[in-house]
Amino acid sequence: MPIYSYKCKDCGGAFDLLVGVTADSNEKKCPKCGSQKIEKTLSTFSFRMGQSTSGGSTGSCSSGGCCPTC
Repeated sequence: MPIYSYKCKDCGGAFDLLVGVTADSNEKKCPKCGSQKIEKTLSTFSFRMGQSTSGGSTGSCSSGGCCPTC
């Protein structure tokens, strides 16, 4: 079952719901205020590159930029 991110139009609360393929839209409501006036939002995801074992990383990026792991 996929997890979707929602935002409540009444209280502004953001939350995630685990939604089944046969879920009724009336079952979806804000856990904070109970409103059914919610909208699906774009969720973020994390991407992490593997560490290189060659070259002996010193914690700085070799490309001259900076990455989140440095």
